[in-house]
Amino acid sequence: MLTKLDFLSNDYKEKKTPAQLAEEAIEKDIISGRIAPGKRINEQDICKRFNMSRTPVREILRRIEGNGLAKSIPNRGVFAVGLTQQDLDDIFYLKILLEVQCVRWAIERITEEQLELLGETFDFMQFYTMSDDLDKMLRINEGFDAIIYNAAHNKELEKRLNRYNFLINNANADVKYPLNYLTTVLEEHRAIYDAFVARDPDAGAEATEIHLYKSMLRRK
Repeated sequence: MLTKLDFLSNDYKEKKTPAQLAEEAIEKDIISGRIAPGKRINEQDICKRFNMSRTPVREILRRIEGNGLAKSIPNRGVFAVGLTQQDLDDIFYLKILLEVQCVRWAIERITEEQLELLGETFDFMQFYTMSDDLDKMLRINEGFDAIIYNAAHNKELEKRLNRYNFLINNANADVKYPLNYLTTVLEEHRAIYDAFVARDPDAGAEATEIHLYKSMLRRK
């Protein structure tokens, strides 16, 4: 369980094996378009890039294909599939549905320790907004979400939301943030945090839905 504000150094994230890191890096390349849809993924290049033998690389490519980001064609190789704008829109709508339910459960199930941590995190969000520090605000935002996902006490839901965030964030890595982004997002999170303090699942669900729909529009 999260016990401190260590997500500024990404320590809140699960430690990954070299194979998992390689898989994540290749998926990021596909999602972002650095590996274009339809392009063949060269096994030998991956072996050299990550200093791995062919056996684990082939297993990585099988997992990526299982995730829908690549396709194996017999006697030809493995090719990148990527995500269309329709794919991303659908993923974001699914994220909204699941995250709203996640917030409901989290408000009902959050421990006092987790609520205290959420409050500390929101204090940091206010500080970085006043400091106009976008990079740290984005990272603290991830931490805010991580605490809520954890507080829902549902591993499958947490896993799916983390996956959706991974796909959305890497597909929109070059998103441009408006001048009032920090103050706007802070107020959206204030409404969510206030619902946790009040132990009001309906208010939390409403605030989360409003925030996520606005977030989706900001990425257009």
